[in-house]
Amino acid sequence: MLVLTRAGYAKPATSLNFKTGTWRVQKPVHHHHAAPCHSVCPAGEDAQAYIAHVQAGHLQLAWETLVKVNPLPAITGRVCPHPCESACNRGFFDESVAIHSIERFLGDQAIEKKWNYPPREIIYPDKPIAIVGAGPAGLTAAYHLTRLGYPATIFDERSEAGGTLRTALPPYRLPRTVLDAELERVLAINGITFKPRTRLGRDTNLRELQNDFAAVFLAPGTQRNQEWSIDGAVPRDLKSGLDLLKEWLDIGTVPTPRSVAVVGAGNTAVDIARVMKRAGVQEVHVISHKPIPRPGIPADEAMPAIDREVHEALEEGIIIHEYHGIRRLILRGERVVGVELVRMKKLLQSSGRLKRVAFEGTETILHVDQVIPAIGQVVDAFGMENLLNNNDFLKVDRWGHLAGHAGVYVGGDATGKAGTVAAAVGQGRRAAEAIACELQVKALPTEEDLTPLPFEVLNLNYYEPAPRVGEPTLPVEQRHGDEEITTTLSAPLIGTESQRCFSCGNCLACDNCWTLCPDTAVLKTKDLASDGSHYVFDYDYCKGCGLCAHECPCGFIEMQDEF
Repeated sequence: MLVLTRAGYAKPATSLNFKTGTWRVQKPVHHHHAAPCHSVCPAGEDAQAYIAHVQAGHLQLAWETLVKVNPLPAITGRVCPHPCESACNRGFFDESVAIHSIERFLGDQAIEKKWNYPPREIIYPDKPIAIVGAGPAGLTAAYHLTRLGYPATIFDERSEAGGTLRTALPPYRLPRTVLDAELERVLAINGITFKPRTRLGRDTNLRELQNDFAAVFLAPGTQRNQEWSIDGAVPRDLKSGLDLLKEWLDIGTVPTPRSVAVVGAGNTAVDIARVMKRAGVQEVHVISHKPIPRPGIPADEAMPAIDREVHEALEEGIIIHEYHGIRRLILRGERVVGVELVRMKKLLQSSGRLKRVAFEGTETILHVDQVIPAIGQVVDAFGMENLLNNNDFLKVDRWGHLAGHAGVYVGGDATGKAGTVAAAVGQGRRAAEAIACELQVKALPTEEDLTPLPFEVLNLNYYEPAPRVGEPTLPVEQRHGDEEITTTLSAPLIGTESQRCFSCGNCLACDNCWTLCPDTAVLKTKDLASDGSHYVFDYDYCKGCGLCAHECPCGFIEMQDEF
């Protein structure tokens, strides 16, 4: 019996005998472009890929897709600045997709439902890897090394894992129950061994590690504060923002003068300002050369602290003096009683470079009882003196390899290139891949082309405006201590939000090409085709009209010239 697979009848000497594809000068092809969210993620997450599984209701599969790259989604979903959302094409249509809410939800679901990380086998038990530092970079490197078949031993000077996740992030941003649950799951993975209270340079040294392990990954973080003074003047009771954060997190209290001035514009500056307010300081000022993030201010010009943290700080009564610096300290003996502020502005220099300069005549006096510098940290050279060579950071290539030191890799804040948890995760993953390649004498992997699909390629006629789902936020009057500011969204709301994704650059199986082709030259497959779609072009009959490409909502089909 003849089975006809096309619309209509096809008898001998009818249209199927005439292969009209010979008329064609262009042909449609499937081309998977990176979504903008994927191209900018420092961790390497493909949000479009896991959101597609959320749309289909496959939540565990979505989480497994996510943790192929990032093993800490419950953490990064809370503390990452989410450049993916700033790049999201949906933001040019109405509002960007709440990617961080979806990531956070999946991470919390995995903890609650005890989803297991994809199984892995330790193929190379005789080639263990040493990791110094149990922060996000070290933990991620260990995770990916075990996925690649290598056992990993993590050394950390503290009694608990987490690094700056534990020592510098207040619980109102990252609850300790979430942190502990996420890290316990990673450390329980077969092949990972954690050795706490072991400091490089005191309990072990680099030479011993190189002798005992096949490779070494250093992720010590930045534990030494940058030098700070105003024309050489330093208050007697000077404490850095990071030291005060550690004090607050370790013992639960900090000194509480009537008023303080925090110098800096990053997350540490904003965090310590909010902590001081919670501790009972009446007036908390933040002195920033850069402006508060807001529409019209380029991201690289604004305060580097996470936007929502800055605006929550303003809600809580923190006073931010943007475009200001400190000209001099006003001391009574060795104790601060005030600071002289001056207006700062970027001006073009004769060299052609922009430089922030103070505007004479704009000086004002601010009466404060304490000044807290939060201007950044550098690597503590203890145990790594020969590697640093008097530099503040360890200089590495994109794969984390430390030049001149075979088998030694570095990641996280110690490189001076991370700055966020997501970036540390990305560096840990790439270093693990590079270590595996070196041990197997293989070339480094070819990185995927992440040129993002532009907004203009999307066919917006197939999308409806829909408001972004907002996270419930704790009212200002209830922000007194460690209570988390935002709440994880429910499964129904996450499902609703996932439907807002444009699926940029990837097939969403809408059937447009199949139903609209005038020549029925698009064939629908039961299973996924080799390109990940459900459709195959029959070039024998495709005339190259381009209708399928024009009507593709997500830019997955493009026309190519025939030669």
